[in-house]
Amino acid sequence: MESVIGALTRRKDTWLYVGLFCWISVGFTIGRDDYWEAYFHSLLALAGLWSPVLAVTWVREGSGEGRFARRNRMAWFGCFLGYLPLLLMLSAALLSPGRPIWPVVFAGGLSIAALECVLVVESQYFGRLYQVKWVRKLSLERAVLVSITGLALLLGAMAVSSLGNPLYHSGKQLLIGFEIHIFKIVTRFPTFLSYSLQLLIMYLAGYFFFYINSRWLVPRILKEQGILYYVLCSAALIGIFYPFWGQLLANLPLSKVLGDVFSTNPFVSENAFGVILVLAISLPVLLAIQWAKQNSLITSLKHEKSQAELDLLKQQLNPHFFFNTLNNLYALSLQRSEQTPESILQLSELMRYVIYKAKEPLVKIEDEVKYLRDYLQLQKIRSKRNLDLQFEEEIGDGTILIAPLLLIVFVENAFKHGVENAEGDAFLSISLKADRHSLRFTCENSFEPAPDAHTGIGLTNLRKRLALLYPAKHRITTSAGDGVFVAGLEIDLL
Repeated sequence: MESVIGALTRRKDTWLYVGLFCWISVGFTIGRDDYWEAYFHSLLALAGLWSPVLAVTWVREGSGEGRFARRNRMAWFGCFLGYLPLLLMLSAALLSPGRPIWPVVFAGGLSIAALECVLVVESQYFGRLYQVKWVRKLSLERAVLVSITGLALLLGAMAVSSLGNPLYHSGKQLLIGFEIHIFKIVTRFPTFLSYSLQLLIMYLAGYFFFYINSRWLVPRILKEQGILYYVLCSAALIGIFYPFWGQLLANLPLSKVLGDVFSTNPFVSENAFGVILVLAISLPVLLAIQWAKQNSLITSLKHEKSQAELDLLKQQLNPHFFFNTLNNLYALSLQRSEQTPESILQLSELMRYVIYKAKEPLVKIEDEVKYLRDYLQLQKIRSKRNLDLQFEEEIGDGTILIAPLLLIVFVENAFKHGVENAEGDAFLSISLKADRHSLRFTCENSFEPAPDAHTGIGLTNLRKRLALLYPAKHRITTSAGDGVFVAGLEIDLL
């Protein structure tokens, strides 16, 4: 079930298109008596003729790469810059009342183009926008204040543009029409400023209660005192301030121009009800933001805790590795082998990898494989017995990134508890298969059970690291029998 949920979560863009098709189909049922038949006919037409869009999106999201990555680029261009415009032009040419399918297809094509543009902009540019310093510092209160200021200026321009137009402006009332005339705004610029300022004051009345709700009622009263105190304090806030704001808004000249939108009696219940609406509408938004902040803090603390534990495990791992390598060097010096200088050089390469590469969170899998081969070559040199060594690898892309020093633990364990303890000839068979989706590693070696055998800190640390680096995305298996020990590791890399 977890794998199914994970697969569906990764394909969120596909489900956006499916939802889009459903909404378009809903739109074409309006005014129809056979609504279910119309709905399914529209949905089948969209899913059938626009199936390449679903297929390309599904495959692209399954690959774990972006829409403009090497493997997905041609399919994306062919679908959205080839098939989409062609089918749009065809459906536009075939639009007619006697062919109800083509309006559905045409509307679907326009909607797909719009949604894909939004998704492309979001994936390519929104991440950069979030890195801008002033954007990251933009709080909800500031964003709302900027929005109402812009809205006041827009409505002020529309109000001035509606002056003198008999459709909107009579002798007793001005209706704000959806039109903007630059000439009227320039020639009546003081009126434009006056209207915009008065509209801003109207919005600031609601902003006043929203700000207190955001800064005091929700974080201080609701969070610390509970819902009862929140309701009582909200009622007290409304009772204290709403008559004064009502009187201020009623005295605005624009209120009379617009037809006395605010009552001359500031104590009317409509004013209090408006404040209640502001608090009620802003409450779920503020609670969601509070939850997001708390969740972000928890996630950050978990990350810091995990990073501290990983650093501690690496500090334990490095001395463990150096202890093994010093033993190797000591054994070679006792043998007075001519390969000792070469072995020392290989040891230095291995140590360099551990010291520098292991500090990185992820390394290329080809670097990890080279490290394994250097280690195996060094072990073959110092081995006192015949060793049948096999290393098979199937790697789709050498630039696949994995956490460093995961695979070497199995190999070290195979030599320490298997190969070196063998009474006769020993064997070691290693298999590594990896692609963008997963990694599968198997280590099979000869095995002689010892009464005082123990796993050591290598495998113990490995299990802890995997739990931190790939939670719920890895599986370790071990089995022993008939003188053979088999260890396997599977990691979901997506």
